[in-house]
Parts: sequence; structure tokens; C-alpha cells
Amino acid sequence: MKKTGIWALIVLVSVLTGFRQDGLDKILTDGATVEKLAEGFLFTEGPTADSEGNVYFTDQPNDRIMVWSVSDKLNTFLQPSGRSNGLAFDNNGILWACADEKNEIWSVDRSRNITKYPFRYSEKLMNGPNDLWIDSKGGIYFTDPFYKRPWWSHTGQPQEIQGVYYISPDKKEIKRIAADLKQPNGIVGSEDNKYLYVADIGDSKTYRYEIAGEGIITNKMLFCGMGSDGMTIDSEGNIYLTGNGVSVFTKSGEKIGNIPVPEPWTANVCFGGKDLKSLYITASKGLYRISLKVRGTRG
Repeated sequence: MKKTGIWALIVLVSVLTGFRQDGLDKILTDGATVEKLAEGFLFTEGPTADSEGNVYFTDQPNDRIMVWSVSDKLNTFLQPSGRSNGLAFDNNGILWACADEKNEIWSVDRSRNITKYPFRYSEKLMNGPNDLWIDSKGGIYFTDPFYKRPWWSHTGQPQEIQGVYYISPDKKEIKRIAADLKQPNGIVGSEDNKYLYVADIGDSKTYRYEIAGEGIITNKMLFCGMGSDGMTIDSEGNIYLTGNGVSVFTKSGEKIGNIPVPEPWTANVCFGGKDLKSLYITASKGLYRISLKVRGTRG
């Protein structure tokens, strides 16, 4: 067989066997495949797990927050939801949402009681809170890119830059902590609260910062040359980035491999299930899951 024929066969085998060819065997459960759990959404985003492992996610165009239970049942948790995007739970079991209908941050308790936080910076409306991560003390780190929404009356960018912000645990203070990114989007912190990862999707880069105090980040370092819509982190420090499927990187920034997802765009990921060993993937019109050997975090 000619060399070109051999390489064609190798490519074909790689496509048929998928991600198992590129180093993910150490992470994925033996024989694991991407499983479609639900479909029929307009655009899924913002997955996060509660303390029991139930996974909450948004269907932003339909203005609702959905929940996939540990018993594999799908229900609507909240509708309307303020056009919520990114979600995260704090240590008290309160769900926090980037509700960008009016560029706010919302908190939602288990009884669906809503508290709205219309934060402003320099007395100006936020661009559109997109994704968030909550540290162990209750401080909220969030990205504020600008994506024009059809439900807004304003057409311009309220803030002069697309930045990263921090809200104090008492929710009385907001400050800008990063102003040198093009279009920050995905964000997550390490389980020990030592590092913050921010994806600059507009510049196709992801950075790692050291967290030196409440809302204080230092030592910005290029983590990898890939941006991301959303992201998560496992207990071993591996980072999961989205866009074209799910790309996995070691904590040192070395790419392990890519998990293909049968949708044109993968928006976000989180760990869920009772043991936090299932990776849940929101991708355009569907919700997906794959089983892993490693335990995830609730970031």
C-alpha cells in the first residue's frame, strides 16, 4: 500500500475511534462515549452542579434554567430567568446567575426566591455578565464581555473595556480586576482557591492568575493558546475548554486531547452526578454527558 493510502487509513481509524487515540485514556472511563441526554433547546449554556450532583443549565433564548437530576430526569427550574447565562452555586446552596436581560447578577434559592443585584461599575451598566466562579468565601469572579442581545434597548457597549470583575462576599463592593483582555468569557478557579483561569475568547488565549487575596489576582501567565466559551477543572487540575468539542489540558498547559461533540458549537461544561465523575456538556441544542475516571470540582 502506498504511503498516502496508509495515512488515509490512519486518519479513517482515528475518526472512527474518536478521542481514544490522543491520550485521554487516563481521564475517560474505559469504553466511555458521549451520550446525548436531552435535545430541543435553542442554545444551552452555564452548567453547574449542586451539592447532590444535580446539574443546572440555561437555555438562554427560551429564558429558562433547566435541571438534569441525578435520577436522569429533566425539569424546568426557573422561567423566566432574566435571560440567564453562566451559573454557579455557592457553599450555602444558593444558585447565582449571570442574568443579562438587564445586565444583572441574580441569586436564586431552592424555593426559587430571587434576589437581583443590578451592579454598576463607575456608575455604568455592565456590558453583559457572562460566566462566573465563586470562591470558598463567597466572593464572585465574573467576566463581562459584550455580545449584543436582541432583548436590549441599548446598542452600544456600556463599559469602555470588556473586563473581569470581583464582587465581595457581602455583595457590597464590585471592582474590576482585569482590564487588558480582548473579550474574556470562560472563567474558573482551582479547588484550593489559589489560581484563577480566564479564557480570552476574542484573542484565542487562556490565562492563569494567582489569587493573592480577596479579588486580588497577580502573576498573569499564558496557560494555552486557545480561547474558550466556558470551562471547568477537575480535582487533578486538568482544565476543560470548549468551542470545537471539549479540549482537555493538564495543569501545566499541555493539551491531552479533544472530546468530539456532535454539535457545531460546545458552549460550556461542568462535573455532576453523585460522585462528580460525569462531565456534562452544553452544546447548542443539546445536553450531553461522558463518564470519567477523575473526580471533578463544582467550579
